[in-house]
Amino acid sequence: MTNPAPTAELLALAALAHEAGRAIMDIYHSNFTAEAKADASPVTQADQRAEEIILKGLAKLYPTLPVIAEESVAAGHIPKIGSTFFLVDPLDGTREFISRNGEFTVNIGLIRDGAPVLGVIFAPALEEMFLGAQGLGAFYKRASQAHYAPIIARAAPDQGPEILASRSHLDAETKAFIDAAKPSNLVNAGSSLKFCRIAQGQADLYPRFGRTMEWDTAAGHAILLAAGGSVTKPDGSDFIYGKPGFANGAFIARGRG
Repeated sequence: MTNPAPTAELLALAALAHEAGRAIMDIYHSNFTAEAKADASPVTQADQRAEEIILKGLAKLYPTLPVIAEESVAAGHIPKIGSTFFLVDPLDGTREFISRNGEFTVNIGLIRDGAPVLGVIFAPALEEMFLGAQGLGAFYKRASQAHYAPIIARAAPDQGPEILASRSHLDAETKAFIDAAKPSNLVNAGSSLKFCRIAQGQADLYPRFGRTMEWDTAAGHAILLAAGGSVTKPDGSDFIYGKPGFANGAFIARGRG
């Protein structure tokens, strides 16, 4: 029996994320400036250039599928969606990018009937690529490695879960959840890498009660699902996509069990 491996579809999307990541790193190493969007969140030339690359690539690979992309939405360009569409965050963790701590990612997620079925996340400064697809599994590769390796989420250890929390957004509700969970360790981390670390079996919980958008979570959600983990609302109900305005409510990302 052969080990599972990424499909040609996943590899094509990974190549697209990698191309966007290279453009991000060119700007990362330059004397870039940041601006504020209407919601006061920061945006840089890297966000915009990466999105241009991804939108162009997706138009070639999937000419009939709509793409909901963060910077396009901010500019008022919101295509009508059907049951299947892409969610793109070209640079998740812009604050991490600006502070140059390396914890930022390129995110491409595919939604079908409200559920994330495929995800690609590339962390260009860390040179780490994560892939996942429904029914196939999740995979990881560093730039120095020739092949992708399967990754699987773990069950929380007996001594208590390791919890990941947002470096930039830690509200009172999230703090209360963390305290009640009695973690064995608490790690602050940026961007969608939190989903990926749980998918790798390196952590157990990522609670988020503050506002996020669907493009922030879709790719990571898909990868974590493919690795055997889950993302639900705090009450355990399904966390779905395609909501009006594409705004998320609270969620809990978990490993196995």
